Amino acid sequence: MTAVEFDAVTYKYPGAARPALRSVSLSIEPGEFCVVAGLSGCGKSTLLRAAAGLAPRFFGGEIDGRVRVNGVDTRDASVAQIGQHAGTVLQDPETQVVMATVRAEIALALENRGLPRAEVARAVEETALAVGVADLLDRSTAELSGGELQRVALAAALAPRPALVLLDEPTSQLDPVAGDELIWQLRRLNQESDTAVLLVEHRLERCLAAADRVVALDDGELVCDADPQGFLRWAAKAAPRLMTPGARLFAAAGIEPLPAGVKQARATLRREGLSPAAATAEGSPAPRPAGPCALELKGVWHELRDGPVLLRNVDLKVAPGEAVALMGRNGAGKSTLLRHCAGLEEPTRGAVRSGGRVALLMQNPSDYLLHERVADEAPHAALELVSLAGLADRNPRDLSGGERQRLALAIVLAGGEAPAVIALDEPTRGMDAAAKDALAAWLLARCSAGCAVLVATHDTEFAARFAARTVLLARGRVIADGPTGATLARGRWFTTETARILGGARDALLPEDGARVIRRADAVSAASEAPA
Repeated sequence: MTAVEFDAVTYKYPGAARPALRSVSLSIEPGEFCVVAGLSGCGKSTLLRAAAGLAPRFFGGEIDGRVRVNGVDTRDASVAQIGQHAGTVLQDPETQVVMATVRAEIALALENRGLPRAEVARAVEETALAVGVADLLDRSTAELSGGELQRVALAAALAPRPALVLLDEPTSQLDPVAGDELIWQLRRLNQESDTAVLLVEHRLERCLAAADRVVALDDGELVCDADPQGFLRWAAKAAPRLMTPGARLFAAAGIEPLPAGVKQARATLRREGLSPAAATAEGSPAPRPAGPCALELKGVWHELRDGPVLLRNVDLKVAPGEAVALMGRNGAGKSTLLRHCAGLEEPTRGAVRSGGRVALLMQNPSDYLLHERVADEAPHAALELVSLAGLADRNPRDLSGGERQRLALAIVLAGGEAPAVIALDEPTRGMDAAAKDALAAWLLARCSAGCAVLVATHDTEFAARFAARTVLLARGRVIADGPTGATLARGRWFTTETARILGGARDALLPEDGARVIRRADAVSAASEAPA
């Protein structure tokens, strides 16, 4: 019996001109770890919605073909019945969490099955430990950060030990450490209990080394089904935007085979004698903005009565035209800091000053959507800025996660006077590499026009693309503030795949920079081997 089977499935959303899935046939066996790749809007999320029985039952529209989960035909079963076989975490975990406390949320599915109280308690404890939310069990779900909610939703899906796990970008709101840990926890679950994993992910560098198989979609069609190495060979020719940073690094340096992960990449470089010396020297501190500031936080504290301290004596200046990435683990205080910048929260001590409007986009784009048509959410000029004018007649809730993120950005930018500061909280959630590159270019264009940009992100690859400066937070306190190259290149977790592969050599963060480092190492090696 297959874990999930798609038999010539075609699905079209209500009012859509084209099907979101077109004649998709795919079988995932028990114990397989399968990654679903593709650009935004290609049908990845729809594939999971169909497997979970949500499309068309919840989203409407028309479907042809059959989907079977653990032998159960989704057309004949309710979503609850399908849930007996498949645990699902979609792109918006905040819409899936329904209970008041974390413990109650994880226990809900187990209690609905009538399991004994002791068995429920044990399963909650074990799952919470495995997913890294044990210290949150008695917390209110309303108080959790986006990343914490994402892990709680995953724990609730995994607690009943389903035969199949359907995950739509489960690491999108997780910090680099938590994201890597989650992928390897899923791999362990997959190996030890025969649980099949169907994982949609844009940041393929996080999960490709753990995968048995990769399937790629394009315009609703299945265009590749291969092991990770075969997928990378296909992507290099047919879809370069889907290549991981490590694969792009090797391709630019002319090295084969393309690596599916850091371990494989470093082994290849050693074998070829091309491993550059790892960086050890500390970078110079970031220059402090001189003159007028677009944004200044001075001695800012935020202390909750009978609760934790969220911000601790934060000093931060951002100059007009400066691009700054704000990073740190989940719960470090990044979102709280941005809300203070926009005036949505007041510090308990200290002061926040800005040179004009702070346009803030928070983590959940769905909170900004009020209408039934994209065209009614924002002016045409704002939609053009974010490349959504062609979707003007679509329902915003039928958009992909990346498209909804861009629509929310258009809404924020259209709201009032031109902003002095653009502040974004995890703006790349649901975005593919092309959309991230376009957003980075767009932000840099705003900087060139004199607008300051402050972006809270866990996406180190994106930070390396746009930010000249990176600020690291830990427990509400600034622990590092410097040039992005020096701040990220020498990190172990808060760094890019290129820097991991090269050990931070020459502060190279991006594949194109890393290729130059490798070519330099190759030239040095050739010179040392040349006869005197």
